[in-house]
Amino acid sequence: MYDSRGVGAFAGRRASAVVLGAALLITGCSSSDGEGDEPEAGAGITQQPKESDPFWVNPDGTAARQVAALEKAGKKEEARQLRRIAEQPVGEWISPENPREQARGFTEAADEAGRTALLVLYNIPHRDCGQYSQGGAADGNAYRAFVDDVAEGIGDRPATVILEPDAVLHLVDGCTPEEFHEERYDLLKGAIAKLKGLKNTKVYLDAGNAGWGNPDQIFEPLKWAGIDQADGFSVNVSNFYSTEDSIAYGKQLSAKVGDKPFVIDTSRNGNGPYTEGAADERWCNPPGRALGETPTVKTADPLVDAYLWVKRPGESDGECKGGPKAGQWWEEYALELAGAGD
Repeated sequence: MYDSRGVGAFAGRRASAVVLGAALLITGCSSSDGEGDEPEAGAGITQQPKESDPFWVNPDGTAARQVAALEKAGKKEEARQLRRIAEQPVGEWISPENPREQARGFTEAADEAGRTALLVLYNIPHRDCGQYSQGGAADGNAYRAFVDDVAEGIGDRPATVILEPDAVLHLVDGCTPEEFHEERYDLLKGAIAKLKGLKNTKVYLDAGNAGWGNPDQIFEPLKWAGIDQADGFSVNVSNFYSTEDSIAYGKQLSAKVGDKPFVIDTSRNGNGPYTEGAADERWCNPPGRALGETPTVKTADPLVDAYLWVKRPGESDGECKGGPKAGQWWEEYALELAGAGD
C-alpha cells in the first residue's frame, strides 16, 4: 500500500452539521453542535483580502466556535493560536445528508460575503477501501443523486469543488477492487460534467500526492475519469508533503494531462511528512506537524492555481495515535498544528 492515506477524516462528522450552511444565513449562530453559541461573542472572524484569497472564511466554523469558547473561558493563549486556523478559509466537506441544503447554504453565505465557497465531495461508493473513513454512497445511482443535489444547491453562485480525494488514486494503487473500476470512472466523469455545467463552478479532480508513486501510473486513469473536462486537479489533500515537493509532482503530472493547472492542500504541510513509526500509519494524526502556507491564489508557480486548506486543520484523521473518530474536532492536535510556528 502506498502512502496515499490521510484523506479519511470526514466520515465521522456529526449529522447535525449538515444544516450549518443554511443556518448561517437564517440565524447567524451555530447549529452544527447544538450548543447555539454565537461566534460574535468572541471570535469576530472576518474575510481575507479578496485579491489574494478569494475563498470564503466561515465565521461560524468549528475553529471559530472553539476560539469563542476559549476566550469566554479566559484561555487567551489557546484562543490566539486557534485563531490562526479560524481566520482562514477551509474546505466544506458535503455530507450525504441534505447535500442540496448544505451546498446552497455555503454558497449563499460565501456569495453574500463576495467570496467563493470551497466545497469537497467525498462520497464515492466503496470509499477509503474499508479503512477509517470507509463508506460513501450505497451505489452508483445514489452517488449520481448526491451530485445532482449538490449541483442544484450551488446553482449559479461561485464555487470551487475538490472532487473525490483518493478516488482515482485507489483505482491505481490496488486498494479499490477491480470490479468497481468501470463504475467509478463513469461516476467521476458524470460528476465533472454535471458540475462543469454550472455557470460559476470550478472542478479539480483529486490526483494523489507526492509520496505515493509516479505520475506515469496515474495520468491515464485521470484521463479516463474525465480530467480533460475539469479545470485541473488537486494534490496533497489531507497529507503532509511539502509545497515544493507537491509543485514538482503536480508539474510532472500536468505535463501528461494537457498542461492542466492544479491546487495544493497546504493545510498541514508546514513541517513536511512524518517519517517515523509504521509506514502505513504515518499519514494518520502524525505528531510534530504544522500549518502550511495560508490559502492564496498568489503561488510560487503559474501552474498552481491556489494553495488551499482542503483538509480542516484540527479534525482527526481517525482513531490512531490517541485521536477521536475520523472528522471529529481534536483540540489538542489543533493547538499543536497552530502553535508549531511559535
